Amino acid sequence: MIDFIYGIILGIIQGLTEFWPISSSGHLVVAHNILNFDFADNLSFDVALHIGTLIALVIYFWRDIRRYIVAFVRSLANFRVRDDVDQRLAWLIVIGTVPAGLVGYFLGDTIEGALRAIWVVGVTLIVVGLLFFVAERYARRERTLEQLGWKGALAIGTAQAVALIPGVSRSGSTILAGMSIGLPRHTAARFSFLLSIPIVFGAGLQKMVDAAQEGIGREEWLVMLAGLGTSAIVGYIAIRVLLKFLSNHSLNVFGYYRIALGVVLLLYYFLQ
Repeated sequence: MIDFIYGIILGIIQGLTEFWPISSSGHLVVAHNILNFDFADNLSFDVALHIGTLIALVIYFWRDIRRYIVAFVRSLANFRVRDDVDQRLAWLIVIGTVPAGLVGYFLGDTIEGALRAIWVVGVTLIVVGLLFFVAERYARRERTLEQLGWKGALAIGTAQAVALIPGVSRSGSTILAGMSIGLPRHTAARFSFLLSIPIVFGAGLQKMVDAAQEGIGREEWLVMLAGLGTSAIVGYIAIRVLLKFLSNHSLNVFGYYRIALGVVLLLYYFLQ
């Protein structure tokens, strides 16, 4: 029963922090240390959390996903990225996916394993939190998504690759990158989520292949389903709330939260 409850708790954490710019990997490291929940390191459970957040993304962005897939297929027969906005954005998503896809495939486990420590999470939470204040103060935010070019998409994609470091946050780093090249925070967040769909899908697929070799008992299935369902529901709500929030509010509140949590984690690490 306690594992089932922990599954729900971690599903809530995953659903919120995967999309809010406060780092899902960082919070899951913290939760694992506090709860001492051994099943959190189980590959099958990790897969369930990824599937849950992927479901949230697909449901929320279904119309965009369908439109860009159609545009991408259409571009293979009639390549008109200069005149067709949907074709261009479809290809920008492909371009932006490349850095994180390559780094994740070849170095993902190494990076997460070597840097999966409380002090690393504390430092990255603080650094990215400080960058939020810098972006809010100096970013111009005058460009539209239609004006985004391949260099900008590649820059945002590179930021997504950096987010493999626990505590950085995929949404946080990509929103920062988008704002740094002139996108409004709401627009940067929307492109960030669209860009994350292939990566979340790919990461989940890779982990599914790895987890297929593990045996899964009935109790584990219940815990996995609890985490999956919770992360999907909470994730969908988190996307809606964040996009609405960023339309009229700054990233500063997330910056304060990240810095406060980072300081607490560093104090915990050095004083324990």
